[in-house]
Amino acid sequence: MKKIILENIKAHKQILKDIESSVEVISRASVKIIDCLKNRGKVLIFGNGGSAADSQHIAAELVGRFQTERAGLPAIALTTDSSALTSIANDFGYENIFSRQIEALASEDDLVIGISTSGNSNNVINGLQKAKEIGCFCIGLSGSNGGHMSDKCDINIVVPSDQTARIQEMHILVGHIICDLVDKEFN
Repeated sequence: MKKIILENIKAHKQILKDIESSVEVISRASVKIIDCLKNRGKVLIFGNGGSAADSQHIAAELVGRFQTERAGLPAIALTTDSSALTSIANDFGYENIFSRQIEALASEDDLVIGISTSGNSNNVINGLQKAKEIGCFCIGLSGSNGGHMSDKCDINIVVPSDQTARIQEMHILVGHIICDLVDKEFN
């Protein structure tokens, strides 16, 4: 057991070192999110599985608070409404669960964050595509080489790993960094 634990810690440390090269892109994404919120836009976030949980986590940090007391900020995780998700999947196909919600909820003043560890989730890509058509600024959180999401994002924060667990660990770190910067700007 100890060997496996230490191997996981070592792998985490390595990818943490690798993500340091993304400081500039994380900074640019944070500025865009802050600008969106200052201009009364909202942040719409979505992904599948663990990325769905990350979407909810980040949205909750923005609506509630991260570490400091401040006014609530408009953020919506498009992964939480089971009735919308299941009816859209049933009537329009699972690949449209996010694009249909973007069509209904997004405006050109909004910012969209799509999360996919592979960068190739069709429903995430379709959601980003619909957001681009509306005129939203699109940010991706992905892994490996960024996948097909890179073509749909204005900024894609790519975790250079093929291990889902390591990618997800860095995605929530990036989310927390962004929330910290937002907190400081709106405090």
